[in-house]
Amino acid sequence: MLNKYMLLLSIFILFNFCEAYEYKEHYFKQKVDHFSYISNDTFQQRYLVNLKYYDARNGSIFFYTGNEGDITTFANNTGFMWENAKAFKAGLIFAEHRYYGKSLPYGKQCSKNVEKLGYLSSEQALADFASLMFHIRETLTGARNAPVIAMGGSYGGMLASWIRMKYPHLFHGAIASSAPIWQGLTPCEKFSEIVTDNFKREGKSCANSIKSSWAAIRKIGNTITGARFLTDTFKLCQTVHPRNISMLVDFLSDTWNFLAMTNYPYPTNFLKTLPAFPIRVSCQYLQHQSLNDTELVQNIFKAASVFHNYTGNSKCNDLNSPGGPTLGEKLWDYQTCTEIVQPMCQTGTTDMFEPHPWEPTSFSEDCWHKFKVKPDFSINYIMYGGKNISASSNIIFSNGKLDPWYAGGVLKSISKSLIAIFIDDAAHHLDLRPSNPADPVSVKDARQLMLQWISKWICDFRRQ
Repeated sequence: MLNKYMLLLSIFILFNFCEAYEYKEHYFKQKVDHFSYISNDTFQQRYLVNLKYYDARNGSIFFYTGNEGDITTFANNTGFMWENAKAFKAGLIFAEHRYYGKSLPYGKQCSKNVEKLGYLSSEQALADFASLMFHIRETLTGARNAPVIAMGGSYGGMLASWIRMKYPHLFHGAIASSAPIWQGLTPCEKFSEIVTDNFKREGKSCANSIKSSWAAIRKIGNTITGARFLTDTFKLCQTVHPRNISMLVDFLSDTWNFLAMTNYPYPTNFLKTLPAFPIRVSCQYLQHQSLNDTELVQNIFKAASVFHNYTGNSKCNDLNSPGGPTLGEKLWDYQTCTEIVQPMCQTGTTDMFEPHPWEPTSFSEDCWHKFKVKPDFSINYIMYGGKNISASSNIIFSNGKLDPWYAGGVLKSISKSLIAIFIDDAAHHLDLRPSNPADPVSVKDARQLMLQWISKWICDFRRQ
């Protein structure tokens, strides 16, 4: 279940819709398999363009490397690009990731037929982005001489860093925000520990209540009557039974992780409508530990509803879509079963979750059961170097201290041009969101540092 979190992943540049961004929708014919000279299959890749501030004589290009979702989501939520386009005379390109949104090889079959998923990979997506950028260089006036800065958050940030590594002649710098490119190379328990620390910040009783809730839920759900009580209490779209009570446990685990990633200092509205500091709001229901199991479960529902139904408009909670309907969870699940393997575990002692060890064998078997594929645990190193990336340059890795994904991020600068920025008081790629009066000083400072490096990269490019 934890692998789903890259979906917010990514997709978690939550936006309060204070401004409407304008762009034109375009499509570019891509090869389904960039690395074969035999297959002639193609598909239409969607990309969004805004050239309001683009200067064909002395401009630049900001290129968003799309995540695992509809590209309009990211175009509407990456305020950092829009707010700084004028200063850099930048054209804005938002490229949609294959198999998501409207960029569908084999149409809707690609999400229903496992055999059609074989070309869903970061390697193919990067080739899409590179081909699209080459097309833009050839067709947009002045683009051949324009420096290109890739940007992305979460999985999109991973792609931004990797595209600079793999295609440095087309992308001259990269902002990789909340990009856990080393998630598979760090202790598996760190993610859950950071989530727990976020809840402890609002009082130990909050985290302790969540920790106590697992036994209470399983005890109540052990009977048909109790399971029906849980179904009704949590207003579930599906009915839980004693045999599948783990679905509710996983759903709630996901909820607390999503809240940690979206714990922004002001109200947001993207995957869900959330208040400022949603963990704080949730924890107000979990301050009393001397409750019986029924009372505790009822309070857990109230706390979880801050994420799932803050407006009160939701009719039921879908156990199969804890992050909201915009997430391509099955498709992302496939990616985590092949190349984007992100080992995670829970100890039950250093975190507030049920114990859940990382078991590569069972994980692999589960992937085979779902997709008839098995993960390649070494592909990250083979394709992208693992932690041996010092040969690359012009990449900023920014991570927030409140973001559980920082566990797999680059937290220390590797060289003079591989820069790490660690941001206090920042949740999942808050630095790429639109600026807001409630932004902490650490985020404002990080953005200024990012702009300084972008200026340097552009100047260096023009001096070549």
